[in-house]
Amino acid sequence: MTNRVLRRAVLMAALLMSSTAARAEESPVSFAVRVEGSGPAMILIPGFLSSGAVWDDVVAHYKSRYTCHVLTLPGFAGQPAVAAPVLPRVRDEIIEYIRARRLHRPVLVGHSLGGFLALWTAATEPDLVGAIVSVDGVPFVPALANPKATAESARPMAEQMKALYASLTPAQLGMQSRTAFAAMMSDPARVDVATRWAEISDPKAAASIIAEVMTTDLRDRVAVIRTRVLLVPALKTFAAAEGGQERALAAYRAQVRSVAAHEVVAAADARHFVMYDDLPFLLKTLDAFLVRAAGSER
Repeated sequence: MTNRVLRRAVLMAALLMSSTAARAEESPVSFAVRVEGSGPAMILIPGFLSSGAVWDDVVAHYKSRYTCHVLTLPGFAGQPAVAAPVLPRVRDEIIEYIRARRLHRPVLVGHSLGGFLALWTAATEPDLVGAIVSVDGVPFVPALANPKATAESARPMAEQMKALYASLTPAQLGMQSRTAFAAMMSDPARVDVATRWAEISDPKAAASIIAEVMTTDLRDRVAVIRTRVLLVPALKTFAAAEGGQERALAAYRAQVRSVAAHEVVAAADARHFVMYDDLPFLLKTLDAFLVRAAGSER
């Protein structure tokens, strides 16, 4: 073999190895990702039927200080669905995404279902992530209404909800979701936007995911989380009932009491979509929490 042929073979081998490494680093995930900003990593996870665009105002605030990785989950807002079970796969893919991109202890910020996933990710790989922010998302949703609920006792209702969602057309999913969103946010224009996300979501994916979250109890598992956790309950919808906000806040606190370093800061004047109903409060609360979390990391 001549030197020229040898050099060419070495070059081709190097190119092949480089290409293979690049493909491995860019391993496919089921969720969509938009990356914006610069600085330490922050991963933002939307909730049920939502697009990552739900975080746009939060990203605008943080993109000068953080590299924001904004997800849209499979089956929601036009993102292709994947086979069930969905949530364990998404959790594992978030973990792989962090590792493949060598993100150093990223902040995880989740809304509702996204907060549940952020907590599950941190409970699965406690040393991989930094601070956790869950905006009206808890380790076990059924226990907010019934502290004695278990994954097994919640299963019949979960199966009913699953059957209901699986029976819907996308248009019907949009109509049903409009009613729900109207109770979850105050601005009718925002309700219109969220309804459009629901209309291009996959009803069968929604069916599977709602059943999975209703039958997955993380209350004991989150005890292994080593980073700081902020839970932001949305309490406006509980204001009408006598003692409603106090009882609701106690139920939220019970959800994270096993986490060693946790804070619960209530959004008393916001409905479920806190980033829409009281953005100044949310940003002020997150800013202060992230400063405390950064101090504890040193």
